[in-house]
Amino acid sequence: MKITIITVVYNRAETIGQALESVASQSHGDVEHLVVDGASVDGTLEEIWARKRPHMRVISEPDAGIYDALNKGIAAATGEVIGLMHSDDFFAHDEVLQDVARCFEETGSDAVYGDLDYVSASDVTRIVRRWVSGEYTQRRLAHGWMPPHPALFVRREVIEAFGPYDTSYRIAADYEAILRWFGRGGITPTYLPEVLVKMRVGGESNRSIELILRKSREDYRALRSTGVGGVRALAWKNLSKLPQFLTK
Repeated sequence: MKITIITVVYNRAETIGQALESVASQSHGDVEHLVVDGASVDGTLEEIWARKRPHMRVISEPDAGIYDALNKGIAAATGEVIGLMHSDDFFAHDEVLQDVARCFEETGSDAVYGDLDYVSASDVTRIVRRWVSGEYTQRRLAHGWMPPHPALFVRREVIEAFGPYDTSYRIAADYEAILRWFGRGGITPTYLPEVLVKMRVGGESNRSIELILRKSREDYRALRSTGVGGVRALAWKNLSKLPQFLTK
């Protein structure tokens, strides 16, 4: 099974190396790595070229934001399954993609997802939060559930059938896509109960009160536009994050 991993990056010279090495170290034998750089100016490209490998393709040009860049990667992908590796993240271990491929092959699922650790930016061995996804149901989706986006792997045919990321969303296009694929698309996902990805704390949507409010507005819009839920689902979505701080 060929898996395409998409890495979108802009001015992340300090962390991009670990993200690239994390993909390169995977034991799975058929991996395509697409690196979509937004014309970085801080040395990121030099870090990328220093780690260039045969399985890697690099696109470097200005873009209209992270979701536009992700869509570029999706359009260029040739793998049967598509996953992400954000420039600040890394896989939890070297067998992640092998485990994911095995899960797809054994279940025939449309998507596979797992758990995620939030780690300290200054000490990636220190776990700050753990996102334990749990099993998917339509009822849970309508109550604000979602899998961690970086720990989600989707068959390319699902994205082709139900559409890529909606770039009219600036922060919550990942949530809208998940609602669309899981809800309207009615895909069959499988939960892989292990930590697949480590993410440094400090995501784009949580950097200020203004961004938090904007994300909430976009989350609500996504819930309404996909017909999955409304205010109650949004409230449960935010409240459901509290146990993450207790599970380490």
